[in-house]
Parts: sequence; C-alpha cells; structure tokens
Amino acid sequence: MASGIRDKVAVIGMGCTKFGELWDKSYQDLMVEAVQEALMDAGIEKKDIQQAYLGTVFDEVFAGKSSLPLSETLKLPFIPATRVENYCATGSEALRWAVYAVASGACDIAMAVGVEKLKDIGFGGLPDFSFLLGTKNRVLQPNITAPGMFAQLAASYFTKYGIDPERGKKALALISAKSHHNALLNPRAHLRKEISVDQACGAPMVAWPLGLYDCCGVSDGAACAILCRADRAREFRPDPVYIKACQVASTSGEEKGYTKYDSTYIEPAYRAAIAAYREAGITDPRKEISMLEVHDCFSITELVTYEDLLISGRGKAIYDIEDGFFNLDGKIPCQPSGGLKCFGHPIGASGLRMGYEIYKQLQGKAEFPERQIKDPRIGLTHNVGGFPAYAVCSVTIYGRDPG
Repeated sequence: MASGIRDKVAVIGMGCTKFGELWDKSYQDLMVEAVQEALMDAGIEKKDIQQAYLGTVFDEVFAGKSSLPLSETLKLPFIPATRVENYCATGSEALRWAVYAVASGACDIAMAVGVEKLKDIGFGGLPDFSFLLGTKNRVLQPNITAPGMFAQLAASYFTKYGIDPERGKKALALISAKSHHNALLNPRAHLRKEISVDQACGAPMVAWPLGLYDCCGVSDGAACAILCRADRAREFRPDPVYIKACQVASTSGEEKGYTKYDSTYIEPAYRAAIAAYREAGITDPRKEISMLEVHDCFSITELVTYEDLLISGRGKAIYDIEDGFFNLDGKIPCQPSGGLKCFGHPIGASGLRMGYEIYKQLQGKAEFPERQIKDPRIGLTHNVGGFPAYAVCSVTIYGRDPG
C-alpha cells in the first residue's frame, strides 16, 4: 500500500496579495507580488526553484492554455513549469502537484502559484453555468446558477433534518456574521465590514434561503507557496510547516445521475476527508484539528462541510454553530481569515490563500493578536469545485511539527 506524503514535504515560504477589486494591478503584478513575498519569506532566490506550477481558471486576461505566462512573467530559469486547473479547487491542485513533485524526489524545492483577475473579465455570480456540467443543452439544464444549486442544498438539508426555515436561516446568518467579524481583523481581506445576524437574515434574497450575505464575492488576487523536502526545511527557516496530507476526490457523476443522492452533503468532500485523515494519521478530527479554512462559497456550504469533514455529526452542525464551536474563540475556529465569503474568491488563488492563513497561524504570525489562534498544531484546508451534485474536493492538512 502506498505510504503517502505525510511529513515528506514542508512549506518554507508563502506569499499572498490583498484580495479585492484590484483594478490598478494586472494579472502579472499580482503573480509577482505573491511570489516575491514567498521568496523573501523562504529566504531563497528564484534560481533555487526547481519546478513550478500555476493554478488559474479563466484565461481571457493573460494566462493562455499553457504555463508560459508563469515562466515569462517570473523569468524562471528554464525549469519545468505546468499550468493546472480543477474548477474552484485549482489553487489546491497547484499545491498538490508541487507537493507530489517534492515527495517523489523529482526535485528538492518546488513552487505553486495561484492567480485570478475576475473583475477585469466581468465574471459574476449569476451567469449560465451549464458549461461546468459538460452540456450546452438549454432545455435539459436551463438557467443553472451557483446560488440556485447551493440553495437547493440548503432547502434539502432543512427538510431532511426537520430544521425550521427561520432557525436554519439564522444559523446561516451566524456563519456569515462570523466571517465578517474575522475579516475585519485581516488587512488583506476584500470585505472588511462587521455585520449583525439580523442584517444577514434581512438582506435581499438571491436564491432562497440564500441572501446577499450568504454568498461570497468576486475578487482578484494571488497566492504562492514554496515547498521543500522536509529533512531540509530547517536549513531555510526555524518554523517550517509540514504537509500531513494532500488528498483530492472527484465525482464519478453518480450523484446527479441517481436518486440515492439527497442533496444534503457533498460526497467528494466526505471521501477526500476520509483519505486525508488516513494519510495524516488523524483518528478523531473533532479533537485533533486546531482550525479550519473551508470553501464557503455560500454559507450553507460551510455548514454541510462541518459534517462532511466529520467534525459535526450528520444533522448536528446547527447545534455547533449556535454554540459558537467554530467562532474565533471556539473549540475549532473556522475561517479565521474571513473565508471566501469575506477574504475573497479569485478562483485560482483560493486554495493557496487558505494554506497561507493556516501557515501563518501555525507559526503564530497572524497579523492582529486578536485573530491569532492559541497554540494551534494542526490546520485543515478544504476546497470545492463544481456544485453539490457534481464536484471535486481537495483536503490538505498542515502540521506545526514533524512526525
């Protein structure tokens, strides 16, 4: 049986731009900014990088279909450079390829970069998404939108577990209010404004029960990670962060093809979590995980993810939300950065940006003391691409200590 990549790879440097409506910065500007911070953080030079991976989804601005923009923009020294894409899990996919390159022994130092300029191309939250489901048939799948698909997830969840819609809506509002509070303490976040639970509940409706504050925004941004062999990590810094697991699960298509799927969870997220815990040697995630950065494209996604990650029991996440279990001062803080909801979601960068937050928290270097989690040891990132019934999911686990 394969041994996996646990503790074979360490993160020795990371960089992240501010996320937001960055009209004054180009795709190249953002890439360079994130990479320069990561190189400085790692204490190495560009010539030390032996392989590089670029994660980006939309190529209208600059990216093209190849990795050449990465090589050209960064003036890389004729090394292997690869462009990857995996829906909204693209940033995590770039990281996974870099992790595997180092773990396999193909190189000692690798770099993963994620970048997106969504504002420039006019990308919004309500276009026709049939292209993501592999069809252009407007009769069989008309008017598909992301809010609509995830709203169905919420409605099905409330129905299956007998949750009163008002109580369910308030639980979603608690999630959103938490993210806004955390982002207020994060100078790199896109949406830095506190909101109340009442504001979230009373916001304009997008697709019932999801209102305006239940949906993440559209952002520009970039993030970068530099990885090396774990046995060399302390040559570069005294506080490297170790990769404990890096798992991806992709749908077989059965969820949207058969009636046994009840649209109250995301199957690939559950499968990726099981594989990641096995690889990391985690037997009780509710007790062993210190913090989470999950793919909260919508507040309901965060709610069901608590259960998909085996932190909350099925149908029980609402109790943990109401008890403050996932608040910044709770047992397992979730979205200490503000999450996709408020930090922002430039698709190709999000997975790496989540890793940036976990990396800084494990080192005790969150920007504001009020946002620093006390003595964290294990952090988890969860990245979803697609829709509840047709998804790919990445789960990466980071640790402060090797072994």
